Amino acid sequence: MDTLLDRFCRYVKVETTAVEETKDYPSSPGQLELGKMLTAELKALGAANVTHEEGGVVLATIPGNVDGAPTIAWLAHQDTSPEASGKHVKPTLHKNYDGQNINLPGDPTKVIKVDEFPDLKELKGKTIITSDGTTLLGADDKAGIAVIMTAAEHLLKNPAIKHGPIRVGFTCDEEVGRGTDKVDIQKINATAAYTLDGESGGGLENETFSADLATVTITGFNIHPGFAKDKMVNAIRIAGHFLARLPQEKSPEMTGGRDGFLHPYVLEGGVDKATIKILLRSFVTSELEEEAKILQDLAKAVMAEHPKAKIDVAVKKQYRNMIEYLKKEPRAVKLAEQAYRNAGIEPKFQSIRGGTDGSRLSEMGLPTPNLSTGMHNFHSPLEFACLEQMESAVKVLIELAQLWGKEK
Repeated sequence: MDTLLDRFCRYVKVETTAVEETKDYPSSPGQLELGKMLTAELKALGAANVTHEEGGVVLATIPGNVDGAPTIAWLAHQDTSPEASGKHVKPTLHKNYDGQNINLPGDPTKVIKVDEFPDLKELKGKTIITSDGTTLLGADDKAGIAVIMTAAEHLLKNPAIKHGPIRVGFTCDEEVGRGTDKVDIQKINATAAYTLDGESGGGLENETFSADLATVTITGFNIHPGFAKDKMVNAIRIAGHFLARLPQEKSPEMTGGRDGFLHPYVLEGGVDKATIKILLRSFVTSELEEEAKILQDLAKAVMAEHPKAKIDVAVKKQYRNMIEYLKKEPRAVKLAEQAYRNAGIEPKFQSIRGGTDGSRLSEMGLPTPNLSTGMHNFHSPLEFACLEQMESAVKVLIELAQLWGKEK
């Protein structure tokens, strides 16, 4: 466990915060720095075909020792969320966790409270890792990277364990929706893949939202406010009217379980032009069209009240529910379920109220469910990880490798 912990702590100290407001890939230089580190470590471990691809993607192979066994892939992303700082992360250990609230030493206002994070109740006596409260921890997804690297080392050092070829891949910019932009599934060349990007212990995520992005552009007319009567068309005010009429029952704050939502998350512009970005989410892909129609009908209604304004709704496809594509290779989920049980863990099937790289990869033709890594409350300074759950994730990967080694 020390090796796994040491890896994890080294990785989180590299600032890899993704940047949404750029077209660069990767969007931040720290992702290249971490990629170079991982490339060197994989070569030192004896992995084959180690490359640091254009765009920062790291690929390598753990050679198989079973003739004819299918190739699988283990994947994780190097970037961290831009929703909280990832600079100067100070991993902080809480050994033999006492089951009480966790006060973070770098910021007295940051407290991980048991009544707000019920997962903590199950982790009494375990080793909890947090930041000092001034940054996020970066377990999303450096826990996944550390788990994969530790499992890779175990297989490379124990040739008696029978398994097929395993491709290891570390991508960039997953947190800003560009995680597969530079991924060539022909280079991975696997029958199935697994993203190590899930939360608590035992999670087997085989379903995600389907997702689109709507951009609402409101065009008004600006003029000096002293001479604006009957002339000015204020796009900001019209944007306010538009947002106020979005159905509250369809907001993230009011939905849960298998409900979809409409989520306005960006508003920018001025009097002459304002833009609203709205996330469309549903587990049922066909419902995205219904959500888009809500926006289009609302645009028509608001334009009828403001005939001098123009409102355009443009919808862009993002990703689709992976469950639709996992059916093409049922072993991807079936063997993961068995690997959990072989490792002494009862799998918990979960539907992600979001997406992963696996959503897009599955759609591209590489079936890719998501496995847990022991991270919790990510994208926040209150993020934490459980070392023992990370260790269990390593065991699951070893079992998974052996199960695929028996397939033809």
